Amino acid sequence: MTQFLDVRIQPVGGELARQVAVCQGTSLANYTGMIMGDLLNAIQGRHVLIATHGFNVNRENGIASLSNWGSLLQLGPGGAFVGFLWPGDSVWAHGLDYPGEARVADDAGALVGPFIDTCFAGAASVSFASHSLGARVVLATINNMKMPVRRLTLMAGAIDDDCLNSEFQKAAQKIGTISVLASMKDTVLSHLFPLGNFVAGILTQGHPWWHAAIGHCGPVQSLPANFASPFMIPDAWNFDHGNYLQINAPPVPKLALPVDAPPQGSAAPAGGVAGWQEAFTAGFESSRFR
Repeated sequence: MTQFLDVRIQPVGGELARQVAVCQGTSLANYTGMIMGDLLNAIQGRHVLIATHGFNVNRENGIASLSNWGSLLQLGPGGAFVGFLWPGDSVWAHGLDYPGEARVADDAGALVGPFIDTCFAGAASVSFASHSLGARVVLATINNMKMPVRRLTLMAGAIDDDCLNSEFQKAAQKIGTISVLASMKDTVLSHLFPLGNFVAGILTQGHPWWHAAIGHCGPVQSLPANFASPFMIPDAWNFDHGNYLQINAPPVPKLALPVDAPPQGSAAPAGGVAGWQEAFTAGFESSRFR
């Protein structure tokens, strides 16, 4: 069973909850609340990784994608995985809702940050991983935490490429090591992210307020001292936005560690069998986590 922090009210859509619920399950069919004491026992003295999904993801898909990805992680005997569900589908627009969902993401972080300070004090450490607009959720969470963060991985981050040096510089300074996975073949971030910024009032590429997504081109220079390279996925892999966390990914073997972002022209791992992309992101996270 995967443990979850859940700040949703409704299975689909709906506003942000007023408090954090603790649940467990691997699918919506077996998803249920759990006793706080059981979660505290599961994370006591362990290096905890908290991972969240992106925007336009309902509760069912969030549970499935995070549970599947968690099963491919190799965090070691001292590690523990916790999923984080938030209402990234609360604003209707099917991917064009970045401006509205960004506010929900910020509010989710403001709610969960103090909760982690209180309830995860017994953990050996806390780390985060995210997909898409979940980057804003975890950075906002860290902004609202007092305790330090050991590792952070932003996968396909739907957030401005200068976020670590500007809006979330304070959060970045609390983190031991920051990693990014980015792909120039991400069609969502190459097209819809700039359009979302346009809707938010940022005019167009070339305007001084315009920024690409960190999950498309990577972070802008200069990189924080705690940033770990490399971060770019080879173009030939055609790694798209939905490949990082897959809802119904077929079973695939875990990759031998360490796994890193390889040079351009490298062959796809696992022989390119179905589901290899998620095995890669899980292997990358497992390697950077240790």
